[in-house]
Amino acid sequence: MFSELFISGMKFQKDEEVVDNYFFELPSLKNIEHLSINKKVTFLVGENGSGKSTLLEAIAVNMGFNAEGGTRNFNFASQETHSTLYRHMTVIKGIRRPKDGFFLRAESFYNVASEVDRLDKAAFNPFIHIYGGKSLHNQSHGESFMSLVLNRFKGDSLYLFDEPEAALSPTRQLSLLVHINELVKNNSQFIIATHSPILMAYPGAEILMLDDNGIKSVPYEETEHYVVTKQFLNNPGRMLDYLFNDKGE
Repeated sequence: MFSELFISGMKFQKDEEVVDNYFFELPSLKNIEHLSINKKVTFLVGENGSGKSTLLEAIAVNMGFNAEGGTRNFNFASQETHSTLYRHMTVIKGIRRPKDGFFLRAESFYNVASEVDRLDKAAFNPFIHIYGGKSLHNQSHGESFMSLVLNRFKGDSLYLFDEPEAALSPTRQLSLLVHINELVKNNSQFIIATHSPILMAYPGAEILMLDDNGIKSVPYEETEHYVVTKQFLNNPGRMLDYLFNDKGE
């Protein structure tokens, strides 16, 4: 049966060449051979260093995106630091092809904004209007991110986000959820690496947890992000007392 998703999974191949590569030493990826993607919105979650950004980057490069972010037409590199996991992974594609797409990673968004400005100045017909008509550098991080989403993203496309919450206030994260929902209704697919319990709450999404036991699908309410945030908000004073008093000892 063919999937209507743009990406329905990945297969991983290990050989002698990858024995010493760090990404297959990550517990979450060490024993993985296949990973299924079943929903239009998929979240990759886990502790820092669990491998979620590494995995997302490999998916992006496999799909033809620049490792630092942008569209598939972006071809710049400020520093060659991306992993070679993409060489040992096959993306399983659906029968449909995305009309467009974007790989957004918070840590290199400055470089993407610079490339947008460079291409706009070099183009025969300036295209900054596609990004809202104003340089992304002349806006705050959160404003430029939302300008990108509101103006550049049109639907029927593949969107890969790496920790988008880094640029956004809680209110802006809620706004992002609204736009994600509109784009999903317009036949888009999202794969998002995140720590945000707000974004993870998107209805019907699949949450894939990367940890020492590999990668598994988990309910929203069982994620550490939800549990810890709920415990803190229910009684911040008590939790802070516990933390500041040598964890209750």
